[in-house]
Amino acid sequence: MAKVSITGPGEGELIVSGPSTIRILEDGSNTDHRLGMGEITIPPHTAGPPQHRHAQHDEGFYILSGSVRFTVGQDDHDAGAGTWVMVPPGAPHTFANVTDETAVMLNTFTPDQYVQYFRDLKAMVESGQPLSHDAVAEVWTKYGTEPSTEYAS
Repeated sequence: MAKVSITGPGEGELIVSGPSTIRILEDGSNTDHRLGMGEITIPPHTAGPPQHRHAQHDEGFYILSGSVRFTVGQDDHDAGAGTWVMVPPGAPHTFANVTDETAVMLNTFTPDQYVQYFRDLKAMVESGQPLSHDAVAEVWTKYGTEPSTEYAS
């Protein structure tokens, strides 16, 4: 019989990436690496990553609480609790919390390769390396991700 995986409140691998935190709920080890999932907590008035696109994985976001502004190309979309955002490979995107309230969202990535990206960011922070645009972009290249320079501000 297949083993069921249960991650309870306060469990899972905790990754701090700047002011935001990511709790890995599924690292792919229980899904034959088809699905990875994390819970991202974004403090008020916190920018997200530079706008980027993925070549090798789909990324989904379900807003659990608060509101998150997604920027897709030049268009902003404010997504409140209960909203699902699905980003296919090749779509330029970023997100930020522009409100006075903490936002929490569920983040899915299929396949699961982005779990290791978050672990790489954690290692950078723990080593004292700043999460500069160039440093993050260098890590992105390992995971089929590139900056969307045509939308850079």
